Amino acid sequence: MIDLSVQKIRIAYEKGNDILKGVTFDVTAGEHVGILGRNGAGKTTLFRVISGALEADEGAVVTPPGKRVGVLSQLPVYPEAFTGEDVLRQAQKRIERMGRQMEELEEKMAAGGSDSDTLRAYDKLSAEFQRLGGWELERFRDTVANGLGIPRVQREQPYAELSGGEKTRLNLARLILEDTDILLLDEPTNHLDMSAAEWLEDYINRFKGTVLAISHDRYFLDKTVSRVIEIVEGLPEFYSGNYTFYLQEKRRRYEERLKQYEKQEAKIAQLQKAADDLHLWAFMGNDKLHKRAFSMEKRIERMRVTERPKEEAKMRSRFGQTEFRGDEVLVAKGVTKAFGDRRILGETELLMEPKESVALIGDNGTGKSTLVKMIMGLEPTDTGFIRLGPAVKAAYLPQTVRFEDENLSVLEAMMFEAKCTQQEARDRLAAYLFRGESVFTRVGDLSGGERSRLKLCMLMRSDINLLILDEPTNHLDAASREWIEEALSDYTEALLFVSHDRYFISRFATRIWAMENGALRDYRMGFDEYRAYLERQKQLAQTVTAKAEKPKKPPKKTPAAKGASAAKLEREIGRLEARIAENEAAQEAAATDYQRLMELTEEHQALTQELEGLYSAWEEASE
Repeated sequence: MIDLSVQKIRIAYEKGNDILKGVTFDVTAGEHVGILGRNGAGKTTLFRVISGALEADEGAVVTPPGKRVGVLSQLPVYPEAFTGEDVLRQAQKRIERMGRQMEELEEKMAAGGSDSDTLRAYDKLSAEFQRLGGWELERFRDTVANGLGIPRVQREQPYAELSGGEKTRLNLARLILEDTDILLLDEPTNHLDMSAAEWLEDYINRFKGTVLAISHDRYFLDKTVSRVIEIVEGLPEFYSGNYTFYLQEKRRRYEERLKQYEKQEAKIAQLQKAADDLHLWAFMGNDKLHKRAFSMEKRIERMRVTERPKEEAKMRSRFGQTEFRGDEVLVAKGVTKAFGDRRILGETELLMEPKESVALIGDNGTGKSTLVKMIMGLEPTDTGFIRLGPAVKAAYLPQTVRFEDENLSVLEAMMFEAKCTQQEARDRLAAYLFRGESVFTRVGDLSGGERSRLKLCMLMRSDINLLILDEPTNHLDAASREWIEEALSDYTEALLFVSHDRYFISRFATRIWAMENGALRDYRMGFDEYRAYLERQKQLAQTVTAKAEKPKKPPKKTPAAKGASAAKLEREIGRLEARIAENEAAQEAAATDYQRLMELTEEHQALTQELEGLYSAWEEASE
């Protein structure tokens, strides 16, 4: 069954310049589809047409009667008095209204109005109310809010006072709470920390309805979509798989088209040479050969059906670097930080060594950006100190990029920052896709992604041996994210970065600094190993809890304990206590080996039970 049919959608914001050129596709019920395309390709415009917020110049969008469409895009406006909780409850208004209708029918039936129509209406309402979770509205609200990291205090705040990120989370929660059949998600993981993004992925994977998601979060797309539609020059291209499949298939298609084009060009060159030779021989006295040459040239024109395939323009540059000489890139001793009663960082000691690549991770609000600012000397520590090594030359990309003079053009800002000539500035900007008239754009008018791109261009002007990036892939489309990864792939010196982009972290982190509840935990491992370690710890905790909840059996007396003397039992107890001490030491050594730890835990429980039996026997023998 088709849940959504997009039929020849055409949109032009100015005459002769169509942003969508007849987009057509169908989405079957329950399908999860990723919508890709460079920034400005028309993805959000397409979503606005599907949701009914924008009327297309041509074409139509068809959904089956009764299907409800929910969209997360631009932030809606609510009444001034609305709190975050009011926004969440807004999503459940229809179900609450059904509850009130049921109460009215119950009152009617209690007063003696139990006719068949009333009973049928009540049964129908009751069944739908139960299907929609009407008896557990508050619990469902709490589950969604907690999963997306929306605390109770935020739900009680006035909606108008919340930040853009907090409003986005609330509206995503509202959309999930609504009874919708088709979800349209525009960058749903923006402003979500790692745990909230994972909760959302799990929810979408369990969601039985249809999902269309615009996202630059490659990890999210890999986990949640089974088909990709890319908008290229106003038209859709289709890929039957997740993001990883899309990347591989897109490359394969490009190479295949390039091969066909080169084969065509080789054949054309061969025929053109033959035609040129025929013309030459015709001039030497055989006029009939002209006719054959002209016929061959017409054939060549008919063959020119395949244009050279285009690759998207890529930024071509690398981070400069200079070899670090020394043992310490960064040292922190006794560092603490708090804002009022809220502790950001308890007493912390850190040592970062040359060539390490450290990912600083944690939920929103845990203080990651504050720590980075303290490292850069932009924020003071409460106690202790942070020191960069004497040979360190650092470059820093903040999360929110600002320029000293927002009225300068891109070209002027580059010349001012790099202290270079106009031609040198143009050459460097061209490598970052600032070309033609775009170099005269006022920096104050740049988008978030363009600001980051310009700042990166400025950072790469000199050699560095410590690169500090705060959310480097925020605001960047997939192509730009791939570019920065390509640029970093050749960088071999120290790297410290804050990120929620799991794809990016997995590729570059060799060490994890995790911030949680005012503490910073150091894991000397990559991101995938770190996640596997956390999963093992979670499973171990669940196993230990389950075993602890089982009723304890009374200690059994071992065969050696039956009829043994007190002195012999004391020797057995000493031997067993030594084995238990060895087991506990082995558990500490195997803290990161889940399988070995489970074996040692089971052995420890058996030894403890045996020891209890010996103690019991010793007491009887002593008496």
